Amino acid sequence: MRRRILQSILAVVIVTGLVLGLPLIYTAWLWVEDLTRSDLQTRLDRMAAEIVAQEGDNGAVEGPLEMGALRFLIPQGGHLVVVYPTTDDPAVRVDIGPTGVPSPVVESLSLGTSGSLRLEVPSGPMRTQQRQAVGAVSLLVLASIGAGAVVAVITARRLSDPLRDVARRAARLAEGDFRQDPRRHGIPELDRVSDVLDSATVDILGRLQREHALVGDVSHQLRSRLTAVRLRLDELSEHPDPAVVVEAQEAMAQVDRLTAAIDDLVRSSRGPAADEEVAVLGELESVIADWEVQFREAGRSLSLHGDPRLAARLSGSRLREAVAVLVDNALVHGGGDCTVSVRLLPARDESGREPLVCVEVADEGEGVDNELAPHIFDRGFSSAGSTGVGLALARALVEADGGRLELRRRRPALFSIFLPTVRREVAPPGVSEPR
Repeated sequence: MRRRILQSILAVVIVTGLVLGLPLIYTAWLWVEDLTRSDLQTRLDRMAAEIVAQEGDNGAVEGPLEMGALRFLIPQGGHLVVVYPTTDDPAVRVDIGPTGVPSPVVESLSLGTSGSLRLEVPSGPMRTQQRQAVGAVSLLVLASIGAGAVVAVITARRLSDPLRDVARRAARLAEGDFRQDPRRHGIPELDRVSDVLDSATVDILGRLQREHALVGDVSHQLRSRLTAVRLRLDELSEHPDPAVVVEAQEAMAQVDRLTAAIDDLVRSSRGPAADEEVAVLGELESVIADWEVQFREAGRSLSLHGDPRLAARLSGSRLREAVAVLVDNALVHGGGDCTVSVRLLPARDESGREPLVCVEVADEGEGVDNELAPHIFDRGFSSAGSTGVGLALARALVEADGGRLELRRRRPALFSIFLPTVRREVAPPGVSEPR
């Protein structure tokens, strides 16, 4: 940021210096030449006055022309040509000074109908003065650009350092650091942003504390109710009918899994979950087992297949809940068979992308309307009367572990979860073939 601000200010200073400096340099060059010619014209006027003073009543010079005053007015190295009338010759020419002036600067003056003055001086002294004037103006322009550069550096530092500080504060806030920072920078706008961040810090911290307390209360109430349900199911497990016993045991297993899922989600909500190397296919077996019965009752099938060696560094509970949301979405809103597949997306050398584990959930239903597709992950958005929380929650759970959830295909629907991979050499026990 500092570099961009500095470059912008320097560019403006340099362009302004050039736009103003170049015409000023040219003006200084012409100004010295004008001064030289004006001096020569003044000398010619004085010479003309001397000659006129020597003329008689008839307008002609009687006798020889007095040259002393004229020689005194000629600059060093200059050459004067005088043409004046006499009683014997109407146009007598007199040359004063050396002939052959190098690169002369010439000025002339007319003396009536038959007289004239022509003064030539070397241009060397004038060029020297012009170069000196140009040098002085150039130094002034460079000094102005240098002063502008100093101001640019100070301004860039004064603007960039506070902006970086505010950006770091915002980043710390996003990472969960809710400490207030009393520092201010003397820039009203940035100080206002700092005040807003302090207020937001207090507000967010209060909300998080209330949400954590609410999550704890809700989870306690859920576990209490689930414990009561399990006790009732435990009584049913002693029923004399074997079918009732089997159903009770299956229901108790579901209650145990639900209790474990609630505990995992509560732990995840209270802080980032520890990175674990999770065998993705094996982790999803329990999800498939939980939902197979519902698909079977709906006359549909649910299958899982993929490479059992593929592992990702994530929280297993988050992955299970996210995939469960997608499977439930396929059951309620989709059609036909539902397939959950796990595969490896290899790295691409030209892009430098790391390998990814891809979990795909696809069904054979009508898919997602084009108008609805851009909004299906928005919290609270639903086109079928549901809460509109499921897909938003699934994406949040995946992104919490550094993954990505996308709708890869609209018709029929195909959802893909991309996870950072860990390649395992030994396959964990579990399903490796299509079920």
